[in-house]
Amino acid sequence: MESQTIVITGASDGIGAASARQLAANGHNVVVVGRDPAKTSAVAQEIGSPCHIADFGELDQVRRLAEELLAAYPRIDVLANNAGGIFSEGTTTDGFDKTFQVNHLAPFLLTHLLTDRLVESRAKVIQTSSVGAMAFGHLDLDDLQNTRNWRSHKAYGDSKLANILFTRELQRRHGDQGISAVAFHPGGIATNFANDTSNLMRLVYHTPLRRFLTSVEKGGSRLTWLAEGRPGETWQPGEYYENNKVAKRVNPQVRDDALARGLWERSEELLGL
Repeated sequence: MESQTIVITGASDGIGAASARQLAANGHNVVVVGRDPAKTSAVAQEIGSPCHIADFGELDQVRRLAEELLAAYPRIDVLANNAGGIFSEGTTTDGFDKTFQVNHLAPFLLTHLLTDRLVESRAKVIQTSSVGAMAFGHLDLDDLQNTRNWRSHKAYGDSKLANILFTRELQRRHGDQGISAVAFHPGGIATNFANDTSNLMRLVYHTPLRRFLTSVEKGGSRLTWLAEGRPGETWQPGEYYENNKVAKRVNPQVRDDALARGLWERSEELLGL
């Protein structure tokens, strides 16, 4: 397989780190991106890869990250927007709900800033979504940050639904220019997920119940499969995958083209693009 330059955000831990190890072992040039300097550099050193530090809770760090990536990598064959999580209620320094910003606005901004390079590279853009989009998601374009009735699981589900809608709209807008976008659910993975919230999901990921979860290596392999795959052959651009297959059951809003366009436009407005 031809070596690719693969940028993975949220690669200091969990499925991002697992996939980074798998892809590096397969001979790819992996770029490790994370928010924790020590953990990020440790993963990068382990696999002999470069790393970049960015906390998606601050959009200026996302902008700086984009500048660093454009300066360092003439090609970006894969952008894996994997960073994310579920957080307690709170507003970032940019004025947005933290879950909404970290999971949706930050990767939206990063992808926007890298679009020309991604088009030139005929890149694959991968969004790590979640079954939470189906379980908890229901987007209202007039209240994307759930200001009327904020709940951690609703904020998370909405942001993961936004990831899928963003994927579909990115494909619609830039697919004919060479970008291939795809979203996926990695499974219930035994990671540090929900570490920053008091939501009941924390009980699953940080108690003995985690023994029922899937390994990070298995979750990471699903990201690896997409990164190494051939769009149009291995997987279909614009789709949402579970277990390396197009998901059979999705949130009905996933197929709402007007909502996907509206989310894109509203996101541009919020970011001042």
